[in-house]
Amino acid sequence: MSVQVRKYYLSLIIITTLWGIAGSATAQSARNLINEGVDLYEKENYADAEVNFKKGLDKEFETFEGHFNLGDALYKQGRYDEAMEAYKNAYALAENDKQKSKIFHNVGNSLLKGQKVKESIEAYKNSLKLDPNDPETKYNLSYALNMMKNQQQQQQQNQDQNQNKDQQSQDQNQQQQNQDQQKEDQQQEKQDQQARQKDEISKEEAERILQALKNNEEDIQKELRKRKGKAVKKAKDW
Repeated sequence: MSVQVRKYYLSLIIITTLWGIAGSATAQSARNLINEGVDLYEKENYADAEVNFKKGLDKEFETFEGHFNLGDALYKQGRYDEAMEAYKNAYALAENDKQKSKIFHNVGNSLLKGQKVKESIEAYKNSLKLDPNDPETKYNLSYALNMMKNQQQQQQQNQDQNQNKDQQSQDQNQQQQNQDQQKEDQQQEKQDQQARQKDEISKEEAERILQALKNNEEDIQKELRKRKGKAVKKAKDW
């Protein structure tokens, strides 16, 4: 079951509380524009709501509700960095801890949507310091903590997998080195064997040559003995 991050709709506070007292004509004009923006926001027409909130701020810049709701409209359009800038302006105009708590809550949401989980946790904690009993912020903090835990587990799993891959790669390299060394040893043994065979052939050839010389010597000796056995003719005595 997927869990959705909840988000406050503080536009109701703008209508019922912050804008309860009529002001100058400029303030009235700004209020009308912002209230129209609230209506558009509730109809999920966030781009037009953004336009109205900005027009209201052009009329009356120092209004907490204008900046806060502009942040909401930007948030809904996925423009989280811009939303946080609007919330920063709202924070500078906040008049009490309740308002500041809501800002930190929405900043936490923006950070969480931007995959900045650790920073969102800090924002939710700051929100709870100002409003410890807010159930929505408690829920979002728990959600963010669980997300960070899952990310850390995934990172550890990825790290373990990478280490296993590195070890497997090292083992394969070592196995290949052993195989190469075995082949090299076998090749060297073959070369040594061939060299020994050449040496053996050389000895046989040498023995054959010596035997041939010996046989030749015996033949010469026989020939000499034959010559010695023949009578020698004497010369005539004149």
